[in-house]
Amino acid sequence: MEICYLGVGSNLGNRRLSIKQAVSRINLLENTRVLKKSAFIQTAPVGGPAGQPKFLNAALKIRTGFAPLRLLKELKIIEKGLGRTKGVRNAPRTIDLDILLYGDRVVRTEKLVIPHPRMFVRDFVIKPLSEII
Repeated sequence: MEICYLGVGSNLGNRRLSIKQAVSRINLLENTRVLKKSAFIQTAPVGGPAGQPKFLNAALKIRTGFAPLRLLKELKIIEKGLGRTKGVRNAPRTIDLDILLYGDRVVRTEKLVIPHPRMFVRDFVIKPLSEII
């Protein structure tokens, strides 16, 4: 079992509900539990199409038995189940789940990079993350 940190965000629909549903679904994953959740913060979108609604963001501390790529796969299933569709990079979305840290591992694959490569330059990640670390 590993301790991991996830970034969670939404800027379409009922943002708070989408995040709460994502947290509930993460808790339903085999050998995975949400241990801590930061407060919500509202932020302007970074990149992507102009005129997007603001994001609601949070960070989660979880414990999981999944390997990093399997965890990513499970999170993508949750995103799809909550209405996320493929679109332009940084487009508006009902839910966004990112693996920020996975224990003390460094992962560099085509599908996954841990630590998350842009987390240190994004206040909407660092502020909630620092609250729960």
